Amino acid sequence: MSNVNASYDAWHTRHAVDDGISTPWHQLAAGLLNSDSDLKARRVLEIGCGRGGFARWLELQGAQLVAADFSEAALRMAQEHFGDSSIHWTQQDIQRLTFPDESFDTVISCETVEHVPRPRQALGELTRVLRSGGTLILTCPNYLGSMGLYRLYLRLTGRRFTEEGQPINQFVTAPVILYWLRSAGLAVEDFRGHGHYLPVPGRPPLRAEILDRFGILRLFALHTAFRARKGTKR
Repeated sequence: MSNVNASYDAWHTRHAVDDGISTPWHQLAAGLLNSDSDLKARRVLEIGCGRGGFARWLELQGAQLVAADFSEAALRMAQEHFGDSSIHWTQQDIQRLTFPDESFDTVISCETVEHVPRPRQALGELTRVLRSGGTLILTCPNYLGSMGLYRLYLRLTGRRFTEEGQPINQFVTAPVILYWLRSAGLAVEDFRGHGHYLPVPGRPPLRAEILDRFGILRLFALHTAFRARKGTKR
């Protein structure tokens, strides 16, 4: 695992500290969060916090925040940039979290489970550390649409797909994630998606923004987000 860790450290050091909620996935996650019931005075875990921009935004909404990432380099960048925050930064493997059962009122994971060897195990860990009645916010790419076909095309032509050079890029789809969440004992309360892209050889994909207007197409959008609740014990 040390080689993977080194790869993610190198990946993060090539990027600047992010600025909060400007990415599509952070916007989706923010839209699914209720400030009063999910964040204010709540014990919140953001796992896969990266360089810390969204963690800082969550703290400013009133969360008692623990921000965790696999990359020690990303955590160093976050701590240096947000040194005046009260965020507790910690290095964690999402597949083997060190927190006790039912430690958090809200758990947030953005664009992380697709970058680990065992995504379903990671979701099991997120469920384990979530308190009964607590909320999980999860975002991940959805390769059910055109970008999934592009990945298939690359494989058939002997090339490797990568998300901006990240070493692990699982092929996940929205229906599979929905199934995994429900299998983990979570009730999915909301599912959102936007971002429809047309692959163009030799160029960045073109976004077909008009398709975002049709809610029925969310199942084929690249950017997806889920709000799920853990059942209370009887």
